Amino acid sequence: MKEKINLTDYAQQITEALPHGILLNTSGQKHNAMVIGWGGLGTCWSVPTFTVYVRENRYTKSQLDRTGAFTVSIPLGKPDAKITRICGSQSGRNIDKVAEAGLTLADADKNGVPGVKEYPLTLECKILYSQRQDLSRLPKDIFEKMYPQDVDGSNPMANRDPHTAYIGEIVSAYIIK
Repeated sequence: MKEKINLTDYAQQITEALPHGILLNTSGQKHNAMVIGWGGLGTCWSVPTFTVYVRENRYTKSQLDRTGAFTVSIPLGKPDAKITRICGSQSGRNIDKVAEAGLTLADADKNGVPGVKEYPLTLECKILYSQRQDLSRLPKDIFEKMYPQDVDGSNPMANRDPHTAYIGEIVSAYIIK
């Protein structure tokens, strides 16, 4: 069961949860959930949007580019440590995160990408625009801290790869019951 929500009623909760880790879900070859701490809720082109940032080498990026859709799942309380550990440090290329993290998927309403019952506040998004970062335009301190050039591109916690920003129109918002 799903309870439709007014997005603005949950804006602060979404914004506060983000730095602690929420899930970016993609589908394609299989469902994948990746922990993200960067993103933004907003309005662009007169529609509600959520922007996510995904590094070049991520399995998630290939799925986003292929399907053009994603779902964001936000916990209503503290994030689950097991889900954060598995979905934040393992690649969906190598494991089935649904099985390993014990995720319960809930069918999407509109975009085809399931939400996660354990993180019930759900935003279904359709990608409107994407843009790869130009690392040369970043302030030096951010570049050196966030994009260390001596770290392999497959490192899940920090690496040299730029991010692609994906602006997704929020096409459905609800709480999975």
